[in-house]
Amino acid sequence: MTRATAVRAVLAVAVLLASVCVTLTMSPRLGLDLQGGTRIVLQARDTATVKADRETTDRTLEVLRQRIDSLGVSEPTLARSGEDRIIVELPDVQDPRQAAEVIGRTAQLSFHAVEGPGAEDPGAEGPDGKKTPGPDELTLPDEQGRSLALGPPRLSGAGVDDATAAFDAQGGAGWTVSLEFRKDAGQDWKKLTGEAACHPAGDDRRRVAIVLDEKVISSPQVDPSVGCRVGLPSGATQITGSFSADEARDLALLIKGGALPVPVEIVEQRTVGPTLGAAAIEASAQAALIGAAATALFITLVYRLFGALAAVALGAYGLISYAALVALGVTLTLPGLAGFVLAIGMAVDANVLVFERTREECAERPKRSLRSALTTGFQKAWSAVADSNATTLIAAGLLFFLGSGPVKGFGVTLAIGVVASMFSALVIARALTELAAKSRFVSDYRGVNGIGRPGAVRTWLVRKDPRLFRRPMRWLVVSAALVAVAVAGIVVRGVDLGVEFTGGRLVEYSTSRPVDVETARDTLAAAGFKDAEVTTAGDGDLSVRTGKLDNDGEHALRAALAEKGGETTKVRDELIGPSLGDELRRNALIALGLAVAVQLAYLAVRFRWTFAVACVVAMVHDVILVVGAFAWLGRPVDGIFLAALLTVIGYSVNDSVVVFDRVRELWGANRRTPLDTIARRAVLQTVPRTVNTGMGALFILAALAVLGGDSLADFAIALLIGIVVGTWSSVFTAVPGALALERSTTAPPPAPGKGKGVSRGKAPTARRDPLDNGARV
Repeated sequence: MTRATAVRAVLAVAVLLASVCVTLTMSPRLGLDLQGGTRIVLQARDTATVKADRETTDRTLEVLRQRIDSLGVSEPTLARSGEDRIIVELPDVQDPRQAAEVIGRTAQLSFHAVEGPGAEDPGAEGPDGKKTPGPDELTLPDEQGRSLALGPPRLSGAGVDDATAAFDAQGGAGWTVSLEFRKDAGQDWKKLTGEAACHPAGDDRRRVAIVLDEKVISSPQVDPSVGCRVGLPSGATQITGSFSADEARDLALLIKGGALPVPVEIVEQRTVGPTLGAAAIEASAQAALIGAAATALFITLVYRLFGALAAVALGAYGLISYAALVALGVTLTLPGLAGFVLAIGMAVDANVLVFERTREECAERPKRSLRSALTTGFQKAWSAVADSNATTLIAAGLLFFLGSGPVKGFGVTLAIGVVASMFSALVIARALTELAAKSRFVSDYRGVNGIGRPGAVRTWLVRKDPRLFRRPMRWLVVSAALVAVAVAGIVVRGVDLGVEFTGGRLVEYSTSRPVDVETARDTLAAAGFKDAEVTTAGDGDLSVRTGKLDNDGEHALRAALAEKGGETTKVRDELIGPSLGDELRRNALIALGLAVAVQLAYLAVRFRWTFAVACVVAMVHDVILVVGAFAWLGRPVDGIFLAALLTVIGYSVNDSVVVFDRVRELWGANRRTPLDTIARRAVLQTVPRTVNTGMGALFILAALAVLGGDSLADFAIALLIGIVVGTWSSVFTAVPGALALERSTTAPPPAPGKGKGVSRGKAPTARRDPLDNGARV
């Protein structure tokens, strides 16, 4: 065993032991879409006197934290997002009406002297001949609806030290809220009640109005026993007003929590039932096991013993990436879970690249030792592995920085998966295969090791040697025709933008009795929801999409469905404000534009500009085809679809990079050979890698599409289409495009060894066989 192999083996064992320890001792942090609960996004709004900036938003967050703690929600999470948004996550909360009402209330509490009865004509004389207040004073209806003219605020909620709800059985007042004032505020209260006591009993001016958010919640008369200018000295008071128990408790916690520095508006609200999250976890686990087993079996059949070793490394990848997610405290969301499962299928890419390179080395030099060929295979595959993983990391970064909510989790999971897959391929798999290559039995019997001779597909292609690019323009015409069909679907059928991009509300219900769509639609129309769009979802569930609908309206809608369907359970609920919908739609377009620009910039640095432009053209071709396919299929385009689309971009560029990396290498070594011949050879040499890697991803995605239910089916379908068209475009769009562009440039072929770590102007030095000690006789 060489020193390098020993180091890799020790490092692999250490990382695996740490991963096992983390897996056994720590639990994953599940997002609300997996554990069930409610997620609310609040937008802070400016007022005439206060600007909603970072400081005021932080103060608002602390007030909200006190209110939510008083609600008794288990392990709530509050965090500021950007300058003026607050994200509130409430696990296990399925009916967010009370929480949303308590959170959204500004809770501006104030105490006013009553100046007399209100009047529609300010400045006119009242019925007793007294002049009514002018326009600068406040006029509000009292508890009975009578208009009262109020003086300026004499005391605010900041002066309240404590507020408690209690049932007054002795006084017969029912549920009340008792207030205790701070020392200075107690004196103000004493003065306010003393001035009111100077007016005769029964006079409106003997009342004190307690106002919450410009609504009079109580306006009691000062007791006749209180003397003029004496006031109530207790420093406490009691708010009465026909409260229910819940109303009294909510009022008490609002007053105790304090007023919000700035008003907030709910721009997004998502509720997921616990059964949906549990079903998604179970479905993803099944898809992962079935897909990973199919992938492992496939690469074992193709690469025999070394394929089985790669399957072991694939299992190690799953353990390492899961442990990394848990150790880093990453919140695992539904798209993130799908990304974790997908990355298992894509993790074999680096191993396939190395094994195909090793097969080429063994075919070129049959007497070469297997270990030497394997070492060279790792060295020559490194450039393609690095470039393809870099493009995937770019897509993951864009998902994280430009995605919203759960889509960010997909970006994090994808990035961790890329790093873990490189470690499993370049450290674990390499250590295992190098140890196996030392065996004389494995080295001598090439049918056992699986990489000592070319594969059947490669042999057949080399024998047939199809002249693919004799007329490259015909392939571009075919691609253009496919794009035209996709664009026709977008124009004719239109793109069904999800509620995430349009704003509105989408609720999915499960009923105890089956209800067909027409019956549900008629029932909701009779209940006043004429604009509701009703479709089927899942196993007999109903999906209802409406425009603006508050929580009370959703409750009424659910009650209407319950009349026909019996017990009606909310499975999923998404509410997106119109302003946020516009913002998310705009960010989606920005994300796609940045994806194209960043990939173009990276490819232009790593390759010739002609290759970079051809890659990006193929990538845009893939995006249009996937969107067009969803338009023809009538599938919704939402945030999860955007995550799938950006993943398709990374995969498409990944495939094209592998092909052009081989073109660059062959062209540099054969600078006088026509480029179309070089391109044909490069494509034929890389087709086995493309097919074998694609099959690994297809196994996983097919399992997700079948087992994942509605939550993951659209994601899997988008990627299935994307992988198929990406494989096509990397060969029949990118390569012909590059050939067409090269006709218009006079740039010389790439230098020999470019991209392989060889300095320009120096001949590449032959690397010595690791088993050759250098001695000569």
